[in-house]
Amino acid sequence: MAHQTDQLTVLTLASSGSPLFLVSFWKPVIILLVFVPWAWVITKVYDKHAARFFLPRRQWNLGHLIAGTLALGVLLAMPIRGELSFWIGLLAMIAILAADLVIYAVVANKDERVPERFHIKLNMASLGDSKASKAAAKAQAKVQLVVRSPDEKGKFTRTVPAPQPETPEFEVRVASEEVYTKAMLARAAQIDIGPTGKEGVYGVALLVDGVRQALEGGGTMPAAQAVKIMDFWKAAAGLDVSDRRRRLQGNVQIELAGGKKVVRVTSLGVQGGMRVSMLIDPEGSVLRKPTDLGLLEVQQAELKAIAEEAKGVVLVGTPPDGGRTTIGYSLLQLHDAYTMNVQTLESDAQASLEGVRVNKFEPEKEGAEFSTLVRSVLRRDPQVVLVAEVPDAATAKEINKADLERTRVYVGVKADSASAAIESWLKSVGEVKTGANALHGVIVGKLIRKLCPNCKAAYPPPADMLKKLGLPADKVKQLFKKGGQVLVKNKPEICPMCQGGGYFGQEGIFEVFAIGPDERAMVAAGDLNGLRAAMRKKQQPTIQQAAIRKAIDGVTSVEEVMRVTAPAASPAAPAVAAAKPAGGAA
Repeated sequence: MAHQTDQLTVLTLASSGSPLFLVSFWKPVIILLVFVPWAWVITKVYDKHAARFFLPRRQWNLGHLIAGTLALGVLLAMPIRGELSFWIGLLAMIAILAADLVIYAVVANKDERVPERFHIKLNMASLGDSKASKAAAKAQAKVQLVVRSPDEKGKFTRTVPAPQPETPEFEVRVASEEVYTKAMLARAAQIDIGPTGKEGVYGVALLVDGVRQALEGGGTMPAAQAVKIMDFWKAAAGLDVSDRRRRLQGNVQIELAGGKKVVRVTSLGVQGGMRVSMLIDPEGSVLRKPTDLGLLEVQQAELKAIAEEAKGVVLVGTPPDGGRTTIGYSLLQLHDAYTMNVQTLESDAQASLEGVRVNKFEPEKEGAEFSTLVRSVLRRDPQVVLVAEVPDAATAKEINKADLERTRVYVGVKADSASAAIESWLKSVGEVKTGANALHGVIVGKLIRKLCPNCKAAYPPPADMLKKLGLPADKVKQLFKKGGQVLVKNKPEICPMCQGGGYFGQEGIFEVFAIGPDERAMVAAGDLNGLRAAMRKKQQPTIQQAAIRKAIDGVTSVEEVMRVTAPAASPAAPAVAAAKPAGGAA
């Protein structure tokens, strides 16, 4: 007698002994073909990935277990009769298991403890390309990167072919790639190659979280080798290799392990030879939402009020390489570029903002003057303008003569405090009263390193430290310091997230002050002490107070607060003549 279940065909044969059940053999096989690969990914890939980067491993494994159980339960309990029941249940099972894989990948990739090069990629369309790239890399021995040059339209369509092994060009390619791959492992934002000051010796320096450090292995090499490496990257970016004096700039796209980065290559003649700077992901390094800058809540409210006034001059100050471009671009996002005429005026535009017109100053043109371009732009009746810098007094005077009752002008200045920014502006304008009347706000920022969330260490702060910081000992029970190591099976190992440095990423610390009629009167009278007192009455945090707040919140360390907010000292001579990060990207 035959009996058919909803899920598996089962035959019961009556006999004098026990009943015999016959199951369709191909159905369990299909189930295993789906379930086993999922289980392999979970145990061999996801579990190890979670353990390596100290993600909540136990919780994830519990979630995977629930997903697997649910998938099998849905398959076996599908409330549909007939053969179709199995196929519908199988599709539901596949959907649940696939969702489980995707959810982990998406959540883990967003976790800042997982470096970008270790992000899980589920793009099946690129699988063939990845295999082809691996095969090509294997055929070309040590060549690992896919390097693409821009065409006439700026699209990266031209792949730079790998030279044949055992040729001089091949060795140059390998050495050039090694510089880039080491920089990526160190999480560098910029690579500088240039003379060290010693005869015949060049150096390679990296900018990591705003701090310059030598490339792994010492970072020095013979000049002849360094020039070949610089020439390779110049050629890849479409620059004139024979021109070693003028400032040249171009882009190149580099693909490593499936991840693509645009790198801005800048070459310039310097004392002792040529310097090449490679800025990694220039657009990504300067584009931030205003809420992602690191402003405290009270500062965000003050900044919003300044932006809504939409007239007058607002000073945007940072120290050199302190993120001025990032702040400026973020401020423009507070204005609707679709309903307002928003423009920028820059010598070196770092990114394109949707709806914003970019006016680029080209100093190499005959008779070009920054102040003349500023006057031309302001005469077009824009509503919001970002002037990235004030190179001379003529520029400041042109800004000050504009119709500032109908135009908001954000002006970039070099300053490390609000009062210093105002003094710099007044000095450039030359007329204190007219310069003061134009002011409607000031925002000044610095960059501070964030503690690595994977290895930072908590400690009870000493009473004398809290006293120096002006903090109440009865309220601050815990601060954090850099670690650099994590315990793996009770053994200390270098933190895989920060590579032992103890810090991971940067964010801003700020002073934000709206300048109203009373404050403008003080500035016009030269009463800067009274202005500082008025700013204190507003209870807006200073840069140092903002930095201390971040230390209390565990974002950074007291050591980093002191490094960033201490008075500037004369720096020691760097191993490489440091190139300015384009735009001072944050």
